[in-house]
Amino acid sequence: MGMLVNGRWQNDDLRSGVGGDFVRPQTVFRNWVTTDGRPGPSGEGGFKAAAGRYHLYVSLACPWAHRTLIVRKLKKLDDFISVSVVDPFMGDHGWAFNAPDGSLTPGATQDEVNGASYLHEIYIRARHDYTGRVTVPVLWDREMKTIVNNESSEIIRMFNSAFDALGAAGDDLYPEPDRSEIDELNAVVYDTVNNGVYKCGFAKTQEAYETAFAPLFETLDRLELLLARRRYLFGARTTEADWRLFTTLVRFDAAYYSHFKCNLRRIIDYPNLWGYTRDLYQAPGVAETVSLAHIKRHYYASHVMINPTRIVPKGPAIDFAAPHERARLAS
Repeated sequence: MGMLVNGRWQNDDLRSGVGGDFVRPQTVFRNWVTTDGRPGPSGEGGFKAAAGRYHLYVSLACPWAHRTLIVRKLKKLDDFISVSVVDPFMGDHGWAFNAPDGSLTPGATQDEVNGASYLHEIYIRARHDYTGRVTVPVLWDREMKTIVNNESSEIIRMFNSAFDALGAAGDDLYPEPDRSEIDELNAVVYDTVNNGVYKCGFAKTQEAYETAFAPLFETLDRLELLLARRRYLFGARTTEADWRLFTTLVRFDAAYYSHFKCNLRRIIDYPNLWGYTRDLYQAPGVAETVSLAHIKRHYYASHVMINPTRIVPKGPAIDFAAPHERARLAS
C-alpha cells in the first residue's frame, strides 16, 4: 500500500504500532454537506445540499465505502449523487479506475468527473501538497472542485438528512431518541468488528493478532444473543448501526474468515447473525451494492503481504437470497 507525501505518490508498507498491531490512520477531509450550506459538526461551510453537485468515489470491495452506497440507495439519492467505482485490485499506485492490464473490470467505472486514472489524483486536486493515505469513500464537490469528506461515518449521516428537503426519501437511520445508544454500539462494533477484522488480518505479531481476535468473537457472540429477540439492532426498523455492521458481516465468510484468519466461527455458524445478514441483504436495492467478485479480488489479490500467490479462491458458496424468517421478530 502506498501514500501521498507532499503531493507525491510513494510506496510503503502498512503502518503498525509498537507491538505490531494495525493502526488505522485518521481521515483528513471533514467538511459536511448541510441543508443550508452552514458548517457541520466539523470543517468549514459552503457545501449546500443540491442535486447533481456531489460525486461519490467508492470501491465495491471496501466495507467503509459500501456503507455510503447503501445509504445512498436507501435514501433514494441515485439522482442526486453520482458515483465512480474503482477497480477492485489495489496495486503499486493505490486505487485505480482500470485493471492492471488497462481493461475495465465489470462493475468498475471510469472517472467521468475528473478524468483521473488513479484515486490519488483526486486527492492532489483537492490539496496539492496532501500527505496521507488515499482511501475510499471520497465525496467530491463538482462546484468547488474539492473533496468534501472522506470519512464514511460522516458521509452516511449527511446522506441520511442533508438532502431530505430536496426530496430524499426512506427512513431516518439516525433517529433522535436512539442516538446515544446507536453511538455507543457503533463504537464497540467499530473497534472490535469493523476494524477488528483488520487488526487480526494486518497484525504483524502473534500477540497483536490474538489481542484482536478475542474481542471480535466476543462482540459477535453478544450480537448473536441480541438478535435472537430483535429483528434489527434497535428494533423493527434498521438504523445506521445495522448497515455499519452489515458491510463487515457480508464480507466475513468470503474474505475475513480465511484471508484475515478470523476463523473461530463463520457468520453462517451463527443462526441469528446469518439470518440477519440475509434479511439486510434482501432489503430493496441493497443486493446491487454487494459484489463478492470485487471483494475477493481485492482482498486476496491486493494484499501480497498476506497472500503472496495472489490466488483468489473460487468459494465459498453463499446464498444471501435464501429465506431468513426474520420478520417474525417485530421488535
